[in-house]
Amino acid sequence: MKKKPVFKKLVVAGLLISMFYGGTLHYKIIQHANMDVSENADYMIILGARVKGKVPSLALKYRIDHAANYLKENPDTIAIASGGKGPGEDISEAECIKRELMQHGIEESRILLEDKSTDTYENIGFSKKFIPEKAETGLVVTNDFHIFRAKMIADNEDLKINGLAAKTPIQAVLKSYTREYLALTKYFMINLFK
Repeated sequence: MKKKPVFKKLVVAGLLISMFYGGTLHYKIIQHANMDVSENADYMIILGARVKGKVPSLALKYRIDHAANYLKENPDTIAIASGGKGPGEDISEAECIKRELMQHGIEESRILLEDKSTDTYENIGFSKKFIPEKAETGLVVTNDFHIFRAKMIADNEDLKINGLAAKTPIQAVLKSYTREYLALTKYFMINLFK
């Protein structure tokens, strides 16, 4: 009986490792998206996403709607709307979040604007400056696929926060999860060599 060539064995081993790694990431993403959310958080950071002109993308709309529902049920929680102005956006993502929250009936005085960030690292880092000094409990609001990484980035900023997971639009699931696996891999590589 002929032995399998070494190359074939390496390919099979590579595929098995990739499947295990991908499965582990997916498990962690789902696990963190389904954790219990504490009531009466002192603050929430709502992460921005694409704005089309002045209109939130569906992913951002889901985040805003989910945040608004929580804010209505927890009137002492303040919102930090986070996100700068990118290409094709007439207003910052933070401004869009604020406008939409106010349409939901959330008082302007409860909404703080962090409108300079361009990615999740900056969203969390820049928003940290807006957290009230005596605040203890916080939430990060984003789509379900994004909670796991957002919480780890917050942890790097010494913020122990829970996730408030909004749905991911069905048409964006494959693209969003694929990009998130890559983003998580990059995150782990960066932190491995720190």
